[in-house]
Amino acid sequence: MPTSSSYFHLHMISDSTGETLITVARAVAAQYANVSPVEHVYPLVRSQKQLDRVLAEIEETPGIVLFTLLEKDLVSRLEAKCREINIPSLSIIGPVMQLFQAYLGTETSPRVGAQHTLNADYFKRIDALNYTMMHDDGQHVEGLEDADIVLVGVSRTSKTPTSIYLANRAVRTANVPLVPGIPIPRELEDLKKPLVVSLQATPERLIQVRQNRLLGLGAKTGDDSYIDRQSVTDEVALSRKLAAKHGWELLDVTRRSIEETAAAVMKLYADRQRQKSIGE
Repeated sequence: MPTSSSYFHLHMISDSTGETLITVARAVAAQYANVSPVEHVYPLVRSQKQLDRVLAEIEETPGIVLFTLLEKDLVSRLEAKCREINIPSLSIIGPVMQLFQAYLGTETSPRVGAQHTLNADYFKRIDALNYTMMHDDGQHVEGLEDADIVLVGVSRTSKTPTSIYLANRAVRTANVPLVPGIPIPRELEDLKKPLVVSLQATPERLIQVRQNRLLGLGAKTGDDSYIDRQSVTDEVALSRKLAAKHGWELLDVTRRSIEETAAAVMKLYADRQRQKSIGE
């Protein structure tokens, strides 16, 4: 590919859903600010006929080929085709499997889509998602004690998307908004089991996000207290005061993505679990 190009074709081939490939590929592609991938995703490729269609598209739009295939015949044919048309290909899970095999001293038992088996972990994630959706935005506060984590914060501190991200990791997460002029629920004050994390952001960042939100909704952005600097500053101050009063963990999300916020919350949760186990 010429270095002057602003895009390249990225082919991702999986015998399962392709989620692993997409996550890895996008994490790497994000490091290249001046070039963007044109993604071609091929999930559930499990037969020679299905691979034929993939190879035809790769030949038509050459680029980088990443794959997570376990069937050796499919892998051999794909790699041979890539060599023939002189494009790079890489098995994302191959090197990791080799490392496991070398350390464990045993062969793998290939199971396509094994990570999506309907096991206890799967149902735990579903339970967490159901719980989180029921306890989003301060709903059903009577059930907060059943949460693993409760997120609190003023409007636009990414409480809901962070909660859903954590639920996908099988963490029962509720979130409660802090609204000016409205007392926090008694149930939130009395929590014993869950980790409570207060999500914080600078007034400047909150105002920017809120203005974008209002514009997206087609609402006016006049002298609304929702985006008034002094009002927002007071909200942030009250949020910090409540966190100090109740001993909630503080987490600044001003410059964090949802993934980074969730990772930071999970670290706080893991630290708390570890301290509890030491104390027992």
